[in-house]
Amino acid sequence: MTALLRFTAFVQKTFALWVVVFAALALWTPDLFVWLKAYIPWLLGIIMLGMGMTMSLDDFQGMLRHPKAVLIGVVAQFVVMPGLAFLLCQLFQLPSAIAIGVILVGCCPGGTASNVITYMARGNVALSVACTSVSTLLAPLLTPAIFYFLASQWIQIDAISMFVSILQVILVPIVIGLMLRRFFAVQVNRYIEVMPLISVVAIVAIVAAIIGASKAAILQSGALILSVVILHNGLGFLIGYWASRAFKLSHRDGKAIAVEVGMQNSGLGVALAAVHFAASPLTAVPSALFSLWHNISGALLATYWARQSRQETDTTSVD
Repeated sequence: MTALLRFTAFVQKTFALWVVVFAALALWTPDLFVWLKAYIPWLLGIIMLGMGMTMSLDDFQGMLRHPKAVLIGVVAQFVVMPGLAFLLCQLFQLPSAIAIGVILVGCCPGGTASNVITYMARGNVALSVACTSVSTLLAPLLTPAIFYFLASQWIQIDAISMFVSILQVILVPIVIGLMLRRFFAVQVNRYIEVMPLISVVAIVAIVAAIIGASKAAILQSGALILSVVILHNGLGFLIGYWASRAFKLSHRDGKAIAVEVGMQNSGLGVALAAVHFAASPLTAVPSALFSLWHNISGALLATYWARQSRQETDTTSVD
């Protein structure tokens, strides 16, 4: 078991590398991964089940410990990222299939990887977990509502159907995970430490499936979509941090909110695109590329902030 836990820790630390490696493999030999596309909702459900199993009442009590910070983080999540997505679509005059995909990922809640990145960045992990939990629980209502408001000019949207899909792939698995943790705590705690490994495998499989299925579209429009994704993600980090500091939150809280805002649950975006916009494979590509990029940029940002924290600690020790 110890060897498995060490391997889990290694895979978790090198998460971004595996996403890049398997994305490249999917572009090179797409047939190896295309069949996984049919299982994307199930893979996302597994990730959310793991999230539920790792959650406890203490995570929700984070709302009580940091009510102002959680409110700022969640509001920024559902205002900044959808708003930026819409502005970028207008600025770049994106084709409708790409614009829908960009706005879709912008309307998703915070990504589960944000908690790991916040820990690496020496930010407020409790705040990050609370923001992720709240935004995820609000997603069935807010994601389809905001998406309908922003994207209905490009395509007819069935917001009710999307609401049901989010319940199925996010809320139901999380509730099941919470119940398992509540009633089978001993058994769950025995295996909970390997859940990050399962989540990494699932996310990598989702990204590879979409990239493999969308190879032609990526080769044709990938540079444009990646440029938009990089801007979307980078501005999300920046505005999330500025917003937190404007409301007088600490640097440590600011790091948590910046990461929370900039990193989306892009797996949900992929799953929703696969279910609701299957006729347009290009719509899922922004979410897939976002998943690829935000794990790279998040790791780089965390490394910078961690180094900054170490330098501040060293300076304080010398003084």
